[in-house]
Amino acid sequence: MSLWKKTASVELLNAHCLNTAVSHLGIEITEVGDDFLRGRVPVDRRTCQPFGLLHGGVSVVLAETLGSVAANYASPEGWRGVGLDINANHLRAATSGWVTGTARPVHIGRTTQVWQIDMVNDAGEMTCTSRITMAMLAPRPGTSS
Repeated sequence: MSLWKKTASVELLNAHCLNTAVSHLGIEITEVGDDFLRGRVPVDRRTCQPFGLLHGGVSVVLAETLGSVAANYASPEGWRGVGLDINANHLRAATSGWVTGTARPVHIGRTTQVWQIDMVNDAGEMTCTSRITMAMLAPRPGTSS
């Protein structure tokens, strides 16, 4: 059974991210599973720090993107999620290729959601693990979503 409460597809989610920091960094949503969301970021001139490694902040942007998008699509129509807290542990450097993140829910509640995002390099080695807490905002009367 799928956890998505709104229609979610790779094409729709990538179109939603056009002309944002997400698309500027080359982040792509690659898979929408029944209980996870997967995306990736290239390790290139846009995303590396001066020493040739994927910038730790870019890993956090990937995590926040996946967790935020997932939370919004796992919430009822009219509801939206906004980031409340995020943390990341950088475990291994990435110097080329892609880093792929997979977001899975830890908790989906009425007022908060918590998502775990694990990131790996092209060899499948863990590069970063992150957890985001989302505040879920109910629709306001008289406004559209």
